[in-house]
Amino acid sequence: MAESRRRLRSSTVVLGGMGVLAAALTSCGSDPDRRCVDRDSYDYVKGYKVVADKNCTSSSSSGSYGRSRSRGGDADWYYDADVSAGYADRGTFSRSEAVDRGGFGCSGSGSGGG
Repeated sequence: MAESRRRLRSSTVVLGGMGVLAAALTSCGSDPDRRCVDRDSYDYVKGYKVVADKNCTSSSSSGSYGRSRSRGGDADWYYDADVSAGYADRGTFSRSEAVDRGGFGCSGSGSGGG
């Protein structure tokens, strides 16, 4: 009976440790939450107006921030923002900064791509 309890306890420790490791790895590997916003629409109370993702381009194809001025606005990806009623606030336009302040064990692991 004591042996079965010991086996159960060690299995729980192993499985729990694997869960923590999996959570750490996925939080570091995932991209930060992002919203496409119009940089020219900033409101002091509300923040930036969220626009359709099609107005933003990927960061790899158009400069350091992924800005797209071709659609008549100054759309850009805004990371780790508080979103409410179609506005995003208290985020950052820097992807690497959003990754660095992100999940468990990710400090200093930013890609520097944004």
